[in-house]
Amino acid sequence: MPEKDPFQPLDADSRALARQLIDTATSGALATTNPETGAPNVTRIAIGTDKDGTPVTLISGLASHTPALRADPRCALMLGEPPAKGDPLAFPRLMLDCRAAFIERTDPAFAPLRDHFLAQRPKSKLYIDLPDFAFARLEIDRATLNGGFGKAFRLAADDLSA
Repeated sequence: MPEKDPFQPLDADSRALARQLIDTATSGALATTNPETGAPNVTRIAIGTDKDGTPVTLISGLASHTPALRADPRCALMLGEPPAKGDPLAFPRLMLDCRAAFIERTDPAFAPLRDHFLAQRPKSKLYIDLPDFAFARLEIDRATLNGGFGKAFRLAADDLSA
């Protein structure tokens, strides 16, 4: 007997939920590959969005995930925080397959992105102007949405357009 596909057909509600998880995220779990050992690495990062809705993060050159992303821009990002009470697996989460594209301080796109990010994450004012920080746009290739128990969906990058 063939196995049942656990993914449901994509609909407007699942697209909207996935977009909401991106737009409301303040942090996420970023998975990269260690360039020295090839081992996976997961870290929590601050998240905002660019004006077009692409997830962005502001990261230090001192962070272990920065050289990992520079060596191999492929990464995964998980968004969605459960409330303080309840089964964490019963709440929505979005897993994004991404490619990091760095926006350095010398890039003309840096200043407008800086202003946009500060409007979303005012506390980043403490470190946004430190010289070792750069933005990384996490350009989405595909995604998997778990909308709660029994609600799994596959999404293409176009399904997540802002």
